[in-house]
Amino acid sequence: MEWQPDEQGLQQVLQLLKDSQSPNTATQRAVQQKLEQLNQFPDFNNYLIFVLTRLKTEDEPTRSLSGLILKNNVKAHYQNFPPAVADFIKQECLNNIGDPSPLIRATIGILITTITSKGELQTWPELLPQLCNLLNSEDYNTCEGSFGALQKICEDSSELLESDALNRPLNIMIPKFLQFFKHCSPKIRSHAIACVNQFIIGRAQALMDNIDTFIESLFALATDEDSEVRKNVCRALVMLLEVRIDRLIPHMHSIIQYMLQRTQDPDENVSLEACEFWLTLAEQPICKEVLSGHLVQLIPILVNGMKYSEIDIILLKGDVEEDEAVPDSEQDIKPRFHKSRTVTLQHEGGEGEEGEDIDEDDDDDDDTLSDWNLRKCSAAALDVLANVFRDELLPHLLPLLKGLLFSPDWVTKESGILVLGAIAEGCMQGMVPYLPELLPHLIACLCDKKALVRSIACWTLSRYAHWVVSQPPDSHLKPLMTELLKRILDGNKRVQEAACSAFATLEEEACTELVPYLSFILDTLVFAFGKYQHKNLLILYDAIGTLADSVGHHLNQPEYIQKLMPPLIAKWNELKDEDKDLFPLLECLSSVATALQSGFLPYCEPVYQRCVTLVQKTLAQAMMYNQHPDQYEAPDKDFMIVALDLLSGLAEGLGGSVDQLVARSNIMTLLFQCMQDPMPEVRQSSFALLGDLTKACFPHVKPCIAEFMPILGLNLNPEFISVCNNATWAIGEIAMQMGRTDKKDEGDCSGADMQPYVGLVLNNLVEIINRPNTPKTLLENTAITIGRLGYVCPQEVSPMLQQFIRPWCTSLRNIRDNEEKDSAFRGICMMIGVNPAGVVQDFIFFCDAVASWVSPKDDLRDMFYKILHGFKDQVGEENWQQFSEQFPPLLKERLSACYGV
Repeated sequence: MEWQPDEQGLQQVLQLLKDSQSPNTATQRAVQQKLEQLNQFPDFNNYLIFVLTRLKTEDEPTRSLSGLILKNNVKAHYQNFPPAVADFIKQECLNNIGDPSPLIRATIGILITTITSKGELQTWPELLPQLCNLLNSEDYNTCEGSFGALQKICEDSSELLESDALNRPLNIMIPKFLQFFKHCSPKIRSHAIACVNQFIIGRAQALMDNIDTFIESLFALATDEDSEVRKNVCRALVMLLEVRIDRLIPHMHSIIQYMLQRTQDPDENVSLEACEFWLTLAEQPICKEVLSGHLVQLIPILVNGMKYSEIDIILLKGDVEEDEAVPDSEQDIKPRFHKSRTVTLQHEGGEGEEGEDIDEDDDDDDDTLSDWNLRKCSAAALDVLANVFRDELLPHLLPLLKGLLFSPDWVTKESGILVLGAIAEGCMQGMVPYLPELLPHLIACLCDKKALVRSIACWTLSRYAHWVVSQPPDSHLKPLMTELLKRILDGNKRVQEAACSAFATLEEEACTELVPYLSFILDTLVFAFGKYQHKNLLILYDAIGTLADSVGHHLNQPEYIQKLMPPLIAKWNELKDEDKDLFPLLECLSSVATALQSGFLPYCEPVYQRCVTLVQKTLAQAMMYNQHPDQYEAPDKDFMIVALDLLSGLAEGLGGSVDQLVARSNIMTLLFQCMQDPMPEVRQSSFALLGDLTKACFPHVKPCIAEFMPILGLNLNPEFISVCNNATWAIGEIAMQMGRTDKKDEGDCSGADMQPYVGLVLNNLVEIINRPNTPKTLLENTAITIGRLGYVCPQEVSPMLQQFIRPWCTSLRNIRDNEEKDSAFRGICMMIGVNPAGVVQDFIFFCDAVASWVSPKDDLRDMFYKILHGFKDQVGEENWQQFSEQFPPLLKERLSACYGV
């Protein structure tokens, strides 16, 4: 007998569905309670599916809502559904996939996918064959409904469809979908392409076997009149460019011609999808070769796409000039992600990380709009193409730029300024001759009457900050800084934000060049405190923190401290412990404490106490949650991470003065818990703090070493790069301190205290240094820590010398002379003293590493001298001659000049 609803029960369910559409919160709460009660009855779900599929007389929103509630039940409790209920639901879905209403068809499709996502594809063997069969139906609704469901299944379960677990249904599905590319209905054609598109990036075998048919079918649809079809064709070609470029190369000329047209498609969804093609092509090695001849058409199209559309200007309130007094709406404020502290050695030879891409962090504009639009995509494409073609792009751009930058129409002028910023990284060399003229024009645009022009000028100028700083300060730095500081106090919030971000970039480039202007800069930033609404306040903290990072101890002047600290501390006292605005403020204070050093002492006590409290509260909340997850909420561990990082900043800035604060708190106990937290970012920050406390106040750390070392050893796992990096660094710092505690004088180094722990960490460190593709920072930290362990415990470490000497030498040859390098090389020399055989096979690498020193301390130079001459004496003059013949000329010269070998 088929299941039938009870009339009274049905009315009750319908009433519930009607109530749940009420705006009244009390009613909503009652509905929630009623739902929970009804969920105790297994056949409640039968009523829900019945309303969705059978009650054609009910209004569509009520029926659809019934399906969505059922979907939530499936998500939460499907494994508890009795088999009869599950079967009834599945049967009803398949029987009604062709409902006349598009809304109901879509709801059934969502329901089917939710059931399959519960691992049910295996236990519902008739689903895929039946859906594929229904595609052949004469009835349009049935065909469309089945395709809608199949598209959702393809999106959710693409890997499973390819697996042996299901007997590879894709082998049947892909050829089937391809047949429908020619269907008379655009909606069906669009579904068919969307289904196949799900399998491109994963290179599904069934698709690869039919790749030529697929590409031919796409070409046949190139001029389809339906915009959704054109969008899916463009999306397919962009993905194929990534995974099967070999198949597109023969047709590349016509594909490029097609994409040039589509990038100008009247439908923005199509033009945006097509514009992605240029971004993807720029990453391919063949880009230059295939695109050179088309730049003359492409560049004007991209430049044109960089203009604000009319709808953009309305959404961005482009006509509102002064809005600084309007409070921010909370949903405008994006969540901020705290970057946990990673210890890098202050010694890389070159600059910091390479400049970010245009569409990453330094977002130029309109982040409150739909996050990605044609303007942004065109700008990003121009940016990456500038990086591919470099100055070859300029002949196509410069004639356009002049017209744009000096246009009387502000929208056109604004897009020209964006173009200038987009090409800054790639075309810098070729732009240099024009910059002396362009910069004053851009600086003048900072005073434009249109806020959107002022804000883009801030961004573009920040992209040329590197050049500005390389010129005499009076020529561009001073006028730029003066105008940017005025913009920080602009009446428009968007301009404030852009100016603050641009100023932070300028700070990073200019560093100590800013010292003469500090008083003026601080006056502006402090004034902005009183002026800014919520969102920009968060960016202001960043600008202050970056300033502290950039000028360092130059900030430690009584007059500067007097200006800066009162407003920061006032904010600090205003914010509650639960307020997420603490994150950026704590990050900012961390930079300020590190820069001010002793100047921060008057403020450190309350700041230190609060950080300890934040860590303690978060740990307590996590414990309650773990014991009673139903009664307590999980804590936001970012509070703890940011607090640990600020404590690190205090330890680094205050050095020994942090001693009394540590003595009067339970931070070591808390740290022991944080080091074992399941969340990697918490461990990462706790190891950074451990290392900083080891340097600042080792007597407080020493009693805990026996408990801490095993935890450090467990975290030498390169799968979590940053955790592993910080743990490695902390071990090295601990080794150095342990070595110091029992050295009678510098010459005698017994390291007895450290001996018991070497075994816990050494094997892991040796494994990490020998791993292929280990990131540079981790390699350097690992090498330094191995060297330091060997310095303190040469007897324990030197037997493994042969296993690490080669990667050890190659990873430390590139870093500048400094304390860490010094201690590591002393360790290597002592280990070679104990086990000279360990270095013999790789002696040339040792010679090369020694030669990388510019000016070692005298006693270290002596150690090198003894080892080099010892080796030479050992092998004899003739063998040494043969051996040193292999040296590159430069190495030979250095060793001969510095060490006489």
